[in-house]
Amino acid sequence: MKVGVLVFPGSNCDRDCYDTVHQVFRQDVEFVWHQETRLTGFQAIILPGGFSYGDYLRCGAIARFSPIMKAVRRFAEDGGFVLGICNGFQILLEAGLLPGTMLRNRSLKFICRQVHLRVEAQDSAYTRGYRPRQVLRMPIAHAEGNYYVDAETLERLKQNRQIVFRYCHSDGTVDERANPNGSLENIAGILNERRNVLGMMPHPERASEILLGSQDGRGLFDSLFSP
Repeated sequence: MKVGVLVFPGSNCDRDCYDTVHQVFRQDVEFVWHQETRLTGFQAIILPGGFSYGDYLRCGAIARFSPIMKAVRRFAEDGGFVLGICNGFQILLEAGLLPGTMLRNRSLKFICRQVHLRVEAQDSAYTRGYRPRQVLRMPIAHAEGNYYVDAETLERLKQNRQIVFRYCHSDGTVDERANPNGSLENIAGILNERRNVLGMMPHPERASEILLGSQDGRGLFDSLFSP
């Protein structure tokens, strides 16, 4: 599979994603600068974490107007796989490729630590390698990870099983104490209706090698890169 890793001014997880795809999973990968207007020959696109355009106005609010985002929209509409991690998730929300918005963490502080996630939907190209309700351990690093959506859209997300990951305790229990940022119903990651676009706040690329403290992110990439 050929993977494109987008690079915006202020991206700082682009190298992490590139090295994970190339070094750990031995896939063909290229950086794609935000001023490009085409995505040719790729089967998957990753929008990495960071602080695109310094997170001015709102996180992801300026990056959504980068020339490459029109190509990302066309790519997704054609069925290509699009993975947005942290700031990448925020950009996908701002661009309307996923529903909802990100608010400031309820603590109003930047959070950088390991969290536990529960796999809520296994029937996607990103999660088929996990067990139903499997508990994963991955890091988060964000100030705006408080996912919010209106009640009608939330109900639609539930009915369509678009909620992929929820913050939980190590035993899989989901409650407010396991919620690091105030995210609605502990939501940590969602799919679009076609299930080819995934946005998530935790960093699977930083949990793909045991030296990093967890290999629980491997299942996501294994799932995506499997034939």
